[in-house]
Amino acid sequence: MNLVYLLLAGLIGYLTGAVPFGFIFVRLVKGIDLREVGSGRTGGTNSMRAAGFTVGLITFLSDVLKGFTAVWLTRIILGNLLLIDWLPWAEVMAGAAAVIGHNWSIFLKFGGGAGTGPNVGWATAVWWPMLPISIIIGGLWLRKQGMASAASLLVAGLIILCFLARFLIADTPLAYPIGGMVTAVIVAWSLRPNIQRMLAGTERVVGPRSGQNKE
Repeated sequence: MNLVYLLLAGLIGYLTGAVPFGFIFVRLVKGIDLREVGSGRTGGTNSMRAAGFTVGLITFLSDVLKGFTAVWLTRIILGNLLLIDWLPWAEVMAGAAAVIGHNWSIFLKFGGGAGTGPNVGWATAVWWPMLPISIIIGGLWLRKQGMASAASLLVAGLIILCFLARFLIADTPLAYPIGGMVTAVIVAWSLRPNIQRMLAGTERVVGPRSGQNKE
C-alpha cells in the first residue's frame, strides 16, 4: 500500500508542477507565447526576457511555490496514511515529480522550464533555510557570472550538499539528499544545451552582464 501512496505523491507533485505560470503570466502581460521567445522555456529567466524583471521574478516565486505546494499537499493528504518512515520518501517523490511536471508539462504538450524554481520549492518545504540560501548564493552567482543555467546547477548542488550535511550532522532522513541528487539530475538533463554552450563559451547571459554579450 505504501507504494501506491508514493505513486499518488508523484501524481500530486506532477500535476502541481505542471501548472505553467510563466506561460500564463507572459500571455496575460504581453499576449505572446513564451515558448517562442529566447530559450523557449517557461521559467523565470525566459519570462524576464519576454516581459521584464517583475514578471520574471513573479514567475520564479510562483514556480518555487509549486514545489513547496507539492510537498505540503502530500503531507496533508498522505501524512496520516503512510508509515512515518515512508513520509520523507513521499515528500521526495512529490518534489521530484513537481520538477518533472514543470519541465515536461502536460498542459504545454510536454514543454516547460528547467526546474530550478520547483527544485528550490520542494527543498524549502523540507527545510525552510533552503530558500534564502538558494536566493542569496544563486542570485550573487547569477549577478557575477550572468548565466542562469550555471546558477541553476549551482543551486541544485547546494540542495544536495545541505541535505547531505543535515543527514550526517543532524540525522535527518537519507531520502532528502537522495531527492536532491535526483532533482539535480533532472535539472541538468533539461539544461544539456546550456551546458554545451557553456563549454563552448557561447552561453546566453542575463542581468548586468547581458550588455557585454549579445548572445
